[in-house]
Amino acid sequence: MQRRSFLKSIAASGLAASVAGSTNFMLPRKAHAAKKTDIGEVKSVRVDVLTETSWFDNDQFKKDIMDYGGAMTNQYTIPWVWDNAGGYSALITVTTLEGNERKFMLDTGWNTEWMDYIYQEKSDVANMLKKGEIEFLVLSHWHLDHYWGIESTLKHKDDIKFYVPKTYYPEDMALLKDKAHHKAKDKNTGEMMHICKNDVPFKGELVLCDPDGEDGQGVYKIMPGVAIRMFDVPILLRVRGENVLYFNVKDKGIVTVTGCCHPGILSLFSYARNNFKGYQPYGCYGGLHISLFETWEPKFDDIIKGVKAFKIQKLGCNHCTGWVWAERAAEAGVPVVKGTDTYKSYKRTSTVAKASNVFLTNGDSIVF
Repeated sequence: MQRRSFLKSIAASGLAASVAGSTNFMLPRKAHAAKKTDIGEVKSVRVDVLTETSWFDNDQFKKDIMDYGGAMTNQYTIPWVWDNAGGYSALITVTTLEGNERKFMLDTGWNTEWMDYIYQEKSDVANMLKKGEIEFLVLSHWHLDHYWGIESTLKHKDDIKFYVPKTYYPEDMALLKDKAHHKAKDKNTGEMMHICKNDVPFKGELVLCDPDGEDGQGVYKIMPGVAIRMFDVPILLRVRGENVLYFNVKDKGIVTVTGCCHPGILSLFSYARNNFKGYQPYGCYGGLHISLFETWEPKFDDIIKGVKAFKIQKLGCNHCTGWVWAERAAEAGVPVVKGTDTYKSYKRTSTVAKASNVFLTNGDSIVF
């Protein structure tokens, strides 16, 4: 597939729509703004970046997609280069108004070898899971780099509560519950290649999130001051729907935490403004899915202007944001929180990492 065709398939799959949605302030499918929702308050939120290196080489990841039909292809039919797989996962610690700390995780990574390394050697997540210190998981969406490493979590806590988008496919659920070993055919050799597996069936409570939320409020209130909103939007690689986390930090305002931000960053901010009682903008963390392959388009300048218009005080970004966008946003006055060089101590690093440190990358953290 040529680059032009690849970009067309990206657009058709909804990736371009998600970016365009950012500049157009895309509204949710159903209107929930007639009565604004009070989600409560928390004292603070800390996000520890376990791993944001979903893959290590952008060019290889793009080639895998191009070689097997483009961005509209079913992700389970691509024999991904296993050595390029990493994963996206974050540990979130909420301090309640009473001063108690409550922990949960966002996303479970991709390559199980990489995720075992992250959970057991570069953090204490494995022990936290075993001890029950991590209360539940939230899956942002069903993409391979956010979900296929689920075995690395379940091997330590197979009955953990799990919030997922309702928009799953049979392969997704088989990987979670049926000891699935998924393979894809290499078109050159005809060999069936390993792409993901899970030998630890899930035994916990599964909460299927949809845009209506609980009791028609549009969100799931998972603890005081914390809510999930499921945006039902099309995403590349035959994935649909994304869970986004919102926190209301006392005396500061709303913090948005996202895995990939496929609905568009300004759409996420707009949803909070239109739907949460006493809305005040404060912060954001996540992969913002703007310049995934480090290219530039004029509309990205508009996203910078839009983010500035919301007057948030902290923006922590990584993963699919694009270093080029984060650097230009910081230069334009967006309060981008810079990371450290801690990621260099990990056994593998991304080929696009830069000395500018505008990403919060592996081993970094942000407090709201």
